[in-house]
Amino acid sequence: MRNIWDTIIGNRMFFLSLLFVILFVVLSLTVPGFLNLYNLTNMTQYGVELGLLALAEALVILSGGGGIDLSVGSMMSLVAIVIGVFIGRVGLSPSLAIVFGMLTGLAAGLFNGLLVSVGKILPLIVTLAGMYIYRSLALIIAVDPQFGPNPMPVSNFPKSFYFIGQHRIGGIPFQVLFIFVPVLLILHFLLSRTAWGRKLYGVGSNETAAMFSGIEVSKVRLTVYALSGLLSALAAWVITSRIASARPDIGTGYELQAITIAVLGGISIQGGEGTVGGVLLSVAIITMLNNGLQLAGIHQIWQLGALGLVLIGSVLLNQFLIRRRKI
Repeated sequence: MRNIWDTIIGNRMFFLSLLFVILFVVLSLTVPGFLNLYNLTNMTQYGVELGLLALAEALVILSGGGGIDLSVGSMMSLVAIVIGVFIGRVGLSPSLAIVFGMLTGLAAGLFNGLLVSVGKILPLIVTLAGMYIYRSLALIIAVDPQFGPNPMPVSNFPKSFYFIGQHRIGGIPFQVLFIFVPVLLILHFLLSRTAWGRKLYGVGSNETAAMFSGIEVSKVRLTVYALSGLLSALAAWVITSRIASARPDIGTGYELQAITIAVLGGISIQGGEGTVGGVLLSVAIITMLNNGLQLAGIHQIWQLGALGLVLIGSVLLNQFLIRRRKI
């Protein structure tokens, strides 16, 4: 019996797969409309932005040193409103506005990374400050002088802009097939098959040993924060296209869900441990849980409470597994 328990809990992928199946069965039997094909495909659509942010969070946490990015939601809000204003108010072409949006996200991530890797400021402090700064910038940029001093959403996009977030191929959302899956595969390759991936795990596992091995720790950490900003920008593009609106508060609350998904997926909060596959399964579980609770008419307060319990449970599980390996 002990060996079976160790197999279930000790193998994170097996545990997450089992949890996914159990949750799917329970929701299918108890929540009307959950098993509907349209709902299931919509669920994958909603999970793309959240999955991109979770991957960003996973990279940062993997780098160790207390790595965390509380600003991913605010960066997403900032990039969304930058894209919206450039298209809807300035009149730029969508492709050029998207380039500016990606550069904005990259710049915000690099700013975080420089303060952490060069400035040696705690990631928690840097990204908490970044969360406030980027959210404020989004609100400032969203102000339209024609309508007074209040921030205004932008929604007058050309139809071509909606393609990335609303088009489907064979019933499967376009952004799932051509945004999320390619990003997932690229990151899996980088982490498992390249020298950069080995350096990232090395830095996250033991920063001192990595330095003595000739790894430029600061450079590795700067890179992951830059990637976090870029992935947040990509999520902003997708969600703005999907909901046909750019709002300065569009990313509010996403950072907490992204952290929960990364930790549940097996990314050790201490750094240096975890895989993209675990994050993928975790994205599916959290997206399915949110969808099921919404369909069941559960108030959002309880949904947030459930998310908090999942986060606590994930951390406890990670600590339990660490202690087991030391025995």
